[in-house]
Amino acid sequence: MHPMPTKSIKHRRSVRSFVSDTVTETVIKDILECGRLAPTARNVQPWLMGAVTDPELRHRISDLAEYGKFIRESPVCFTVFALADEKYYLEDGCAATMNIILAASAHGLSTCWVAGDKKDYGPAVGELLHVPKEYTLVSLIACGYSDEKPNPPKKELGEVTFRDRYKN
Repeated sequence: MHPMPTKSIKHRRSVRSFVSDTVTETVIKDILECGRLAPTARNVQPWLMGAVTDPELRHRISDLAEYGKFIRESPVCFTVFALADEKYYLEDGCAATMNIILAASAHGLSTCWVAGDKKDYGPAVGELLHVPKEYTLVSLIACGYSDEKPNPPKKELGEVTFRDRYKN
């Protein structure tokens, strides 16, 4: 029997502590490629994605992001911006974010999604990274090799799903 193809999804957990090992340029490019290939409403592809590996920039991002202080220690921080004037910018940006997270997991990396949309620090992150003002920050994704093995409890399948119609 073949290994479970969804293993990298089922074992993915948010990680906020990373070892200092760098992520190779080849892996970073592949992860960005997977982000680029995310589904998008009407194929608008309203995004602009980046990979921040410069330690000083990551430190400054972590100072801005109220719940992303651990970005400082991650070897790479992926960023997803989207054109705020597009009707489905948030859905499209979130799809790209999940593709980045799942691609990183497939490469044996750990991540943590830090919110960007509607956050006061979004414009400052965009300015820091010289992103054009018409783009809004959707997410920051701390990424690297995990220094922890989190295993938070997850609800059982029957608690969060239904077939055809929901029944109490």
